[in-house]
Amino acid sequence: MKLISCKYNFDTAHVELLFDDGSALMIDCIAIESQYGTTLKRRSELDWLIYNEPLSYTQMLLDGSMETYLKSITK
Repeated sequence: MKLISCKYNFDTAHVELLFDDGSALMIDCIAIESQYGTTLKRRSELDWLIYNEPLSYTQMLLDGSMETYLKSITK
């Protein structure tokens, strides 16, 4: 499976990933923000990632490194 696109959809508040086999993955950013965005700094960083680096955002969610990243950024 090869990733074709990864973008944030403002209308649905989801990061959408499309793959070459026709499958898609949609990540609910509101739910993620509820889980990880416990402070204003964390929420700001999550927003920045969503708008500027949606692929990095997705990779950190899927590999379980989001909490570690947020701790290192928001000290």
